[in-house]
Amino acid sequence: MLTYNVRGENIEVTEAIRNYVEKKISKLNKYFEDVPDSIAHINLKVYPDKTAKVEVTIPLPFLVLRAEETSPDLYASVDLVTDKLERQIRKYKTKINRKSREKGLKNFDLTGPDNGVQDAPKNDNEDDSDQLEVVRTKRVSLKPMDSEEAILQMDMLGHNFFIFEDAETNGTSIVYRRRDGRYGLIETDE
Repeated sequence: MLTYNVRGENIEVTEAIRNYVEKKISKLNKYFEDVPDSIAHINLKVYPDKTAKVEVTIPLPFLVLRAEETSPDLYASVDLVTDKLERQIRKYKTKINRKSREKGLKNFDLTGPDNGVQDAPKNDNEDDSDQLEVVRTKRVSLKPMDSEEAILQMDMLGHNFFIFEDAETNGTSIVYRRRDGRYGLIETDE
């Protein structure tokens, strides 16, 4: 069951807005029946040109669902981001279940151990004048998967690269999006 963390930037999150967001995002609950304590982080932003951006992040044991949409209407952005998340979930489950059946495994579900993705604590002693300053650090727990699953996860996060443990070689690998729109794979020698 999903719980909601709704934040607003340049907008006061009224009870009506909160109820609308929760009602729309709760449509995704049918996919999270077996996932305990999943939190949907929803960030609402309104820009000076009166466009509204809605970002939703749902960290799960094996993946992180993330979508964002911008439109002139806040409510339309919520609708669009909900549709996008539902498409991502269906695409991911279909692809993983197909792969699982091919390998003779049972169907994939969204439950499992914690994915271990968390922000590192902020260091207050960092020098702000350094141009090569690290402004954010993330710690990740590498999950065994193949490059196809890693590309899917990367696309769902909206990132240009993704680090994972290759299930076949047990080595650390990186998939990335090339400038030509195709994908690259970096494998490590260990």
